[in-house]
Amino acid sequence: MLNELLQGLAATFQPMTLLYVFLGVFIGTFIGVLPGLGPTATIALLLPITYTMDATQAIIMLAGIYYGSMYGGSITSILLRLPGEAATVVTSFDGYAMTKAGRAGPALGMQAIASFLGGTTAVVGLTLLAPLMVKVSASFGPPEYVALAVIGLTLVTYLGTGRLWKAVAMAALGLWLSTLGTDPITGTQRFTFGSVSLFDGLDFVAVAMGLFGVGELLHSIEQSDTAQKVKAKIKGIWPTRSDFKDSAGPIARGSILGFFIGVLPGGGGVVSSMASYVMEKRLSKTPENFGRGAIQGVAGPEAANNASSTAAFIPLLTLGLPPNVVLALIYGALLIQGVTPSPELITEHPEIFWGVIASMYVGNVMLLILNIPLVGIFVNLMRVKPGILAAFALLITLAGVYSINNDWTDMVVLLVFGIIGWLMKKTSFEPGPLVLAFVLGPILEQSFRQSLLLSGGDPSIFISRPVSGLMLGALAFAVAVSTILRARRKRISSQRERISYGSTGGIEQSGRYRSAGSSAAKDPSGLNTIDKNRDTEAGMDDA
Repeated sequence: MLNELLQGLAATFQPMTLLYVFLGVFIGTFIGVLPGLGPTATIALLLPITYTMDATQAIIMLAGIYYGSMYGGSITSILLRLPGEAATVVTSFDGYAMTKAGRAGPALGMQAIASFLGGTTAVVGLTLLAPLMVKVSASFGPPEYVALAVIGLTLVTYLGTGRLWKAVAMAALGLWLSTLGTDPITGTQRFTFGSVSLFDGLDFVAVAMGLFGVGELLHSIEQSDTAQKVKAKIKGIWPTRSDFKDSAGPIARGSILGFFIGVLPGGGGVVSSMASYVMEKRLSKTPENFGRGAIQGVAGPEAANNASSTAAFIPLLTLGLPPNVVLALIYGALLIQGVTPSPELITEHPEIFWGVIASMYVGNVMLLILNIPLVGIFVNLMRVKPGILAAFALLITLAGVYSINNDWTDMVVLLVFGIIGWLMKKTSFEPGPLVLAFVLGPILEQSFRQSLLLSGGDPSIFISRPVSGLMLGALAFAVAVSTILRARRKRISSQRERISYGSTGGIEQSGRYRSAGSSAAKDPSGLNTIDKNRDTEAGMDDA
């Protein structure tokens, strides 16, 4: 393993490969700083470009964009309380409070250091765990892949940031779209409506670029075209000795927690950063400082979300199962290159497997070097008007999607799903479950039908086989416990709401339900205040 890793490092230090590592992490930081764009839309827009690149260099660059965006997204969270990436929402709780207290510099410095340590810890874990996962997955059969796909779809829908029924609806739509084309078992045509272009199903690149790329661009054009202004003065980037002492434990715990959450399908940076924040607050001797500028509230979540984004490559590279939407796009980039992610990837394409892992060591060092001295330059990127970028990117997208297959049908699919993505954005539907279900759908269907053929139509094969039965049992237990806890939380919340009402129907003017000033004038009943507080607490409890 060490020999192969050293070969991967040697390949990474080739001038062109180093250039693509740098481009990836730089673009990732760049789009992380620009609120609303994010790694999903950026990778979706860049998919056609990777078609003409070397496979290893293409995946290295896209991977750098992914974990690099976690660095950049925290800058706007800390300075403006405006997360550039969903995983950095938690960082804004204490990061912005530190900015208001005149400590924006140490907050940004600790964010970069914690991100570097969390990411590097996860790369070490990836190096050690990935080959072991390959050996374990070699014994997997169709029932085990069904269990893995079900776990991924369940966690992605259940842990979404929106309403549960909307996530389930999008996942169901994604599963149906994945059935368009040729039946994998019988070879018959399904839902093609007589169109020869649909015999192979919808092109993943066109669907992903439409939902995330064009949909996000249309939404950006619709938004205000004014740039954000940073009023805080940034000085003293390097944290103090006391800051390092307070942050050592949170960084270590966040790195480990984020790594193991990232390995799970549907985990990701949002869940890991929230879980780290909740854990640090409960372990702290001064939990009342959280939300008021506690540096532990920056260090722990930042280490966790960067460790999680790196660990997410384990199921992709070893099992061929993307655990989140961004990895689903990188999965599509591999398919464009003619490489199918599977347990055989490490033997059939070791240059990709070990090249990606080795590049992460180099990429994390580059990000640390970029973020501490050049943070002022990245802050100035927030002055770029989103409309200028959106119009330019839309033209490149249309040309790029056509260049892959030279098929005008892909452009139609791109525009149709671009409009759908824009409408989903306006109606608060998440495209993530749809895209992940679209990717996992063929794996789930083929494995499910192969399992039934092996068992003669007996569905008990999924629970009679030890590994698949254990995985499905653990999933059922986790969902049951979470459902019970959620119902209990709602019951307690409703009891608090009843207690808060006085005999005249008013609300006690104390505690977290206090309503004053303009808030009381706009919401005299105080119900909106209660709902917002309850929703925030519910989101943190879900972690």
